[in-house]
Amino acid sequence: MPYSALFLGIAGLIPFIAMPLAYQLNLFSITQSTAYFVQYSAVLLSFFGGIHWWDSVSNQRYDRQMYIAMLPTIVGWLCLVFANDVKVLGVLSLSYVALLVYDKFTLSMPKDQVVSYISMRMGLTTVVVLCHAWMIYLLV
Repeated sequence: MPYSALFLGIAGLIPFIAMPLAYQLNLFSITQSTAYFVQYSAVLLSFFGGIHWWDSVSNQRYDRQMYIAMLPTIVGWLCLVFANDVKVLGVLSLSYVALLVYDKFTLSMPKDQVVSYISMRMGLTTVVVLCHAWMIYLLV
């Protein structure tokens, strides 16, 4: 993976860490922190669907992958609709894990790129899931 991809991936973790921390430091209310957290999480989840859309179009794979590419956006939108429920954080968290597993088996990249990408995503997804658990802990 290029350094810039790793750097941007790590930078993308900042809102996931900042929102629960902002609540604990009394910078935001729990309602604000949760709303901002869910909004960011839903938007980022949608981004991962775009990876599959690009992969499907660029490799002329117009099979189910193109349809599945839309699921993260739909799930993210539904989570925004129902954002005031703690279960939304669980759904988002599980969606990141499910998408990582799906990425591993469907993206058409050279093997060395897939290994590098999945390794990076595993680390980033672990932090994302832990931050979702942190927000859930703060809410209950």
